[in-house]
Amino acid sequence: MATDKEKTKKLRQDVAPFAKSDTGKSVFQMINTMVPLFALWIAGYMLVDYSPWLTAGLSVISAGFVVRTFIIFHDCTHGSFFKSKKANDWVGLFTGVLTSFPYEKWKREHTIHHATSSNLDKRGIGDIDMMTVEEYLEASKGQRLWYRFYRNPFVMFGLGPLLMVFVLNRGNRKDAKRKERVNTYVTNAILAVVCATLLYFLGWQAFLLVQGVTLFVAGSLGIWLFYIQHTYEDSYFEHDAEWDYVKAAVEGSSYYKLPKLLQWATGNIGFHHVHHLAPRVPNYNLEKAHEETPPLHTATTITLRTSLESLRYKLYDEELRKFVSFKDVKETIKRKGSIAA
Repeated sequence: MATDKEKTKKLRQDVAPFAKSDTGKSVFQMINTMVPLFALWIAGYMLVDYSPWLTAGLSVISAGFVVRTFIIFHDCTHGSFFKSKKANDWVGLFTGVLTSFPYEKWKREHTIHHATSSNLDKRGIGDIDMMTVEEYLEASKGQRLWYRFYRNPFVMFGLGPLLMVFVLNRGNRKDAKRKERVNTYVTNAILAVVCATLLYFLGWQAFLLVQGVTLFVAGSLGIWLFYIQHTYEDSYFEHDAEWDYVKAAVEGSSYYKLPKLLQWATGNIGFHHVHHLAPRVPNYNLEKAHEETPPLHTATTITLRTSLESLRYKLYDEELRKFVSFKDVKETIKRKGSIAA
C-alpha cells in the first residue's frame, strides 16, 4: 500500500502535464476578454446621455470581463500564462492597470498565500482575516466588535472593494523591496493619468457610471470568489507542525461548480483545488486537469446555492475541525463566562 508521501508525489506528477502554457490559447483568451471589455466601456460612454441605466447595465456586464481579465493577471503572477517571463510581466502590468492591481505587490503576497494557505500559524498575508473560536473567546470586546464588523457581508462585499481599490492596492507593505515599490508607483501613475483623462473629457458622472460601477461590481465578485474558495464548513486548517501542502490544496480549497457561462467569466478559477495544488497550470487547463485526475474529485464541491450557506461561517472551530457561526458559539461563550456574543 502506498504511503502518504508516495500518494502526494503521484498526485503532483499526475497534474504536472497540465502545467504548460499555450501561447495561442493565451492570446485568444486576451482577445475574447479584452476586446469585449473595451467595446462595452466605449458603448457605455456613448450611451450615457441617452440612458444612464443602460450604461450602468453594460457596466455590470463589463464587470464579468474585468473578473476574467483579473484571472489573466493572476496567471501572469504565477508565470503560467506565457512561457516567457517578460511576456507575463508586461501583460501582468497591463491587466493590473485594467483591474487596479499592482503586479509585483500582488505577485509576492499571493505567492505567500499559496505557501501558507490553511496554515493556522502563518495567517495574515493574502488571506481573508479569520479567527478561531478560541481566539474569539480570548479577544477583548473591542476586538470582537471589529471582527464582527469586518466579517459582515455588507462590509466585506460592499466596503471591501472600495478599501481594496483606494487603499490596499495603492501602497506596499513595509518589507517591500524597491522593484515592488516602483511597480506600484508606476501602476498608480498610469491609473492617475488614465482616470484624469477620462474625467476631463467625459465628466465625473459618466466616469462613475462606467469605470466606477464596473470596478465596484468586479471587486465584490472577486472578494466573493476568494472567500468561497476557502470558507466552507469542512475546510482544512492545521497548525504549522501538522500542516500539509497537498491537503491544504485539495481539502482546504473548494471546487466551485458554476454554470458554464459563469465558469467562463471567472476563468475556471472555481477549480481552485487544482490551482492550489499546481499554480503553474494556466486557467484554461484547470478543468481538464480536474477531470483527468480522479483523486481530485474528492475535493469539496460547492454550487451557487450551497455557496450562500458559507455567509454564516465566521469562526474556525479547531476541536470540531470546521467553520461555525457566531450563533453556534454563543452557548460556549456563556458557558466560559465570557462577554455575550
